Amino acid sequence: MASLIPLSAVEPALVEQLLDAAFGADRFGRTAYAIREGTEWLPGLSFAALDEEDWLVGSIQLWPVALTDGEGRAHPMLMVGPVAVMPGRQGEGFGKALMAAALGAIDPGAALPQVLIGDRDYYERWSFSAEHTGGWRCPGPWDPARLLARCDTPQILPREGMLGPWMARADMAPQPRAL
Repeated sequence: MASLIPLSAVEPALVEQLLDAAFGADRFGRTAYAIREGTEWLPGLSFAALDEEDWLVGSIQLWPVALTDGEGRAHPMLMVGPVAVMPGRQGEGFGKALMAAALGAIDPGAALPQVLIGDRDYYERWSFSAEHTGGWRCPGPWDPARLLARCDTPQILPREGMLGPWMARADMAPQPRAL
């Protein structure tokens, strides 16, 4: 692998092409998109992988989300993903390197719990599990076994709640409908 760079240094259209190649053009209908709707990925925690010829072959984005409990309190979290690697380049370690970079960039003194939707067998190497997410809900269909969280102090995690955006941009927030 050649290098990891900040995702903000990559042309956005190239990132979109990578995401389409990795997940398909229908990716916008996935539940993860609804969870982070109206937010922007966090530049300091999002990276791109370039191969030896400086071609974009992978990316990872982290997003501000929250779990809103039954009393309406928002518990901020970081949503990890998508972790995208070009088909044909998967299995070369790009995804692992991107995960290590993104999780390593999180300030340990201010670390928020991290959440993702993905394969437990792959993500458990970074201590993600479904152990504390059984009472959580998502805005759309999801497999509870694939809703994974990582937290150094799991006792702070609410037992129940709805995942959704946190700190959504005002210009992207849903607007009231006229009657």
